[in-house]
Amino acid sequence: MPTVDACSAISGGGIGPAITNGATCSTSSTSVVLLNVRDSTGPSGQCSGTIISPRAVLTAAHCLGADATEVRVWLGSGDQVTASSFQAHPRYSDRGGAAFDVAVVLMPQDLGRTPIPLLFSRDARVGEPAVVGGWGKDQDGGVPLLRAGANTISALNSLYLETQYSSSTSSVCYGDSGGPLLVSEGGRWGIAGVISQSSASGYNCANSTSYFASVRNADVRNFILGLEPDAAQR
Repeated sequence: MPTVDACSAISGGGIGPAITNGATCSTSSTSVVLLNVRDSTGPSGQCSGTIISPRAVLTAAHCLGADATEVRVWLGSGDQVTASSFQAHPRYSDRGGAAFDVAVVLMPQDLGRTPIPLLFSRDARVGEPAVVGGWGKDQDGGVPLLRAGANTISALNSLYLETQYSSSTSSVCYGDSGGPLLVSEGGRWGIAGVISQSSASGYNCANSTSYFASVRNADVRNFILGLEPDAAQR
C-alpha cells in the first residue's frame, strides 16, 4: 500500500499522496466531527467522533462519562447540532482500558457528510498501515484542531488495537478520543477501531502507545448495528 493522504481518509476519500507525522485538515468535507458534551452543570468535555451513517456518529464511551445529559455535534463550521440520543456500550468500564470503549450518538437530521464505513469484513493486521484522526489538542495544550496522520498497527487482540509513535508516524492526544483508526480495504478506508487512550503523560503525546477499541469485536459490532442498522460497512 502506498503512503496515504490522511486528511482525505477522514473525509471518506480514497488512497492518495504522501503525508507523514500528521497534518491539520480542512473541515469543509470531513467525516470526523467535534463533540461537545454537557452534564447538568454545563460543558463537561470535548471529544471526536466519526459519521457512520447520515444520522449517526461513532465515538468513545468514556467521552460520555456517567453524567452526560447532552451531546452537541459540530462539523467545523456553522451551528452545533444537538443529538437526539446517545448510548455507551453497556460492557464498557473505565477500569477496563480500551475494551468496549465505544458509543453511538444519534442525530435528529442528516449531517450532510460522507459516512465512513465500519470494517466488519476482516480483522486488522499487525504491520498494516493505518490513519488516525481527531480534534485533539497539541502537546502545548492549545485549542482543538482537526488533524490526521499515518501510523502502523503494532499489536492487536479481540478487544483492542495498538499503534506506537515514532519519528515518522503520528500519535493521538487529548481530545482525539472517539475518533477513528482507519485501515484500507479494496482501495477505500474503513474504521477498524475507536481512539480510546494513550500511554502519554500530560500533553507529552510523543513516544507513546495509542489504544483503540476494536469495532470487529462481536459484542461491539452488535451494539453498533443494534442502534444504527444502516451504518456503512465494508
